[in-house]
Amino acid sequence: MAAKRPSKAAEAAAPSRPDNRWEIAKAALLFGAGFAAYLPALHGAFITDDLDYVTAPALRSLQGLWLIWTRVGAVHQFWWPILHSAFWVEHRLWGDAVEGYHLTNVLLHVTAAFLVVAIMRRLGLPGPWLAGLLWALHPACVESVAWISEQKNTLSTVFYLASALVYLDFDKSRRPARYFQALGLFALALMSKSVTATLPAALLVVLWWRRGRLDWKPDIRPLIPWLGIGASYGLFTSLVERRFTGAAGPDFAMTLAARCLLAARVVWFYALKLFWPADLTFFYRRWTVDPAQWGQYLPAAGLIAAAVAGAWLAVKGRRGPLAAFLLFFGTLVPVLGLFDVYWFRFSYVADHLQYLATLYVLAPVASCLVLAVNRVPKPARRPAGAAVAAVVVVLGALSWNQSGLYRDGETLFADSVARNPDAWAAEYSLGVLIAETPSRMPEALRHLETAVRLKPDSLEVHYNLASALAETPGRLMDAIGEFEAALRVDPNYAQGHYGLAGCLVKVPGRLPDAITHLEAALRLKPTMIEGRIEPDPASVHADLGAALTQTPGGLQEGIVHLETAVRLDPDLAEARFNLAGAYLKVQGRTADAIAEYQAALRIRPDWAEAHFDLGVVLSGLPGRLPDAVAEFEAALRAAPDFAEAHYGLGQALAAIPGRLPEAVSHIEAAARLRPDVDEIRQTLARLRAASPQTAR
Repeated sequence: MAAKRPSKAAEAAAPSRPDNRWEIAKAALLFGAGFAAYLPALHGAFITDDLDYVTAPALRSLQGLWLIWTRVGAVHQFWWPILHSAFWVEHRLWGDAVEGYHLTNVLLHVTAAFLVVAIMRRLGLPGPWLAGLLWALHPACVESVAWISEQKNTLSTVFYLASALVYLDFDKSRRPARYFQALGLFALALMSKSVTATLPAALLVVLWWRRGRLDWKPDIRPLIPWLGIGASYGLFTSLVERRFTGAAGPDFAMTLAARCLLAARVVWFYALKLFWPADLTFFYRRWTVDPAQWGQYLPAAGLIAAAVAGAWLAVKGRRGPLAAFLLFFGTLVPVLGLFDVYWFRFSYVADHLQYLATLYVLAPVASCLVLAVNRVPKPARRPAGAAVAAVVVVLGALSWNQSGLYRDGETLFADSVARNPDAWAAEYSLGVLIAETPSRMPEALRHLETAVRLKPDSLEVHYNLASALAETPGRLMDAIGEFEAALRVDPNYAQGHYGLAGCLVKVPGRLPDAITHLEAALRLKPTMIEGRIEPDPASVHADLGAALTQTPGGLQEGIVHLETAVRLDPDLAEARFNLAGAYLKVQGRTADAIAEYQAALRIRPDWAEAHFDLGVVLSGLPGRLPDAVAEFEAALRAAPDFAEAHYGLGQALAAIPGRLPEAVSHIEAAARLRPDVDEIRQTLARLRAASPQTAR
């Protein structure tokens, strides 16, 4: 007997269940679209401060992992141990291969998109999959995903959203285990990036939106510890940023009124970029905020009007607009200018600074779009849906194009210069990158000189321009001027003193000044650059020692500095070479000099000058003439046109029976290379006279 089919009325009364195949298809679309949008960035090179985040060599051991957790400023001047532990693990997995870091960032971003879907479904909001797509594909998110350093954004957001999702489950079930799980995820988010400190306030807004009011026991009291932890960690990060990162000084000097005007303008800027994502760039213009200009009060007036309108709607029972406003504004509070952020040196806005807040615009927009499509007449519903789909496709295309800018630093910064001619940081970064190619030094100098013109009070711009000029023939005095300009900005800049000393030693009569600056470089606190200490103490000791050995009465002090350099860095070949030369000036230390020359040549086997000097020393010792010949020959293999080596070899061979013809040949080579040296011509004449066969 055939089974009886349920009636249509019974089917209509039964609760609808989602089609799993349709859900899988939507998940596959979100995953695939999210990855496709970032394909151009997957092979992108390290840019700007990426190497400050990718674990430095000194921290790649288990001891380094311990330092990440126990020392503030051990990595990039912040204490975000979860983030840097993640980078530590990633470096163990794929080392310096950029693809691994980019894939991780994209995976975290797509994971966040799925969490957005889950949270919206938990809240019963329409359009969760559309919200996930908007988040995954919006070009304002590209900077956070395509830039390796911003893994702090993608990682912290995953923990932030996971914590929110678990807390919403706790709010329903009131199970203590879920509360502490959510709190643990919140702690992980904070230790990845402190901007997530706004989560408890955001949860309170969501609870108010759902219930229409907040009660002390069920709503506020559970989040009091969260608010305290978040506020404390945010304050701690602000202090660390001021002390270690340098978020202080003239660039950050603003009155409270100016900061409030700036905050309003920043909010409108970010909102506009979300609704009209055109002209996105890495370095936006840095605005001038002046409370004396009445026009600058318009954004603040507009913001107040928006808040009042939202409050009026909330009184009328429509809490959504005010909740969205509070969530967006509240999440942006740490980066509105009310607190100092290092990035404000370049611009008061950046796409990566609004990454998390973006969620609170895109999610409501997705819900509104779905509601709007469902409310239009049925004949127009399909075209309306197609229009929404077209918006998603356009956003994906924009993200694909934007992520292509991150294939290398030069492409990214050139785009910023094209879009913002006042972007001194982009000009500076371009100049530094291009200067790595010696043949492009004139182009690098143009960018660096433009950066100095745009930002004359920038220490690093003056310093890097000086370094580039020092490597340019005929620009030594210009380099000295730029080093001096850098030191006028910061007289305690150790690297500036070291660079200036390196130029002064090349100027006749300026050796005492060079020594003064080398002593200052040794005395002052060095700088951490890409995991390296600059200036390197061993190099400073080496250069100071070499300079002192050239001054009257400075030999012994110079030897002490050179020995210190060798002790700090046994592989510093220049220090060993100069130490050998200094030992030769001290009676009875010839053997030590020979040992240092040999140590230098073990480090640099093809160093012609070291072979030559060692040959000269050996040629003056009884029984070492064959060794001297070997050293002179090694010098000539390294530098065939080394006139002094030809001359030294010729003299050594002349003292060995039966090798006079070879000696004459090498002296002739020296005479061809240095026809202006009388001693060589006289020696050649004497040897020719002593060898009739050679004369014929």
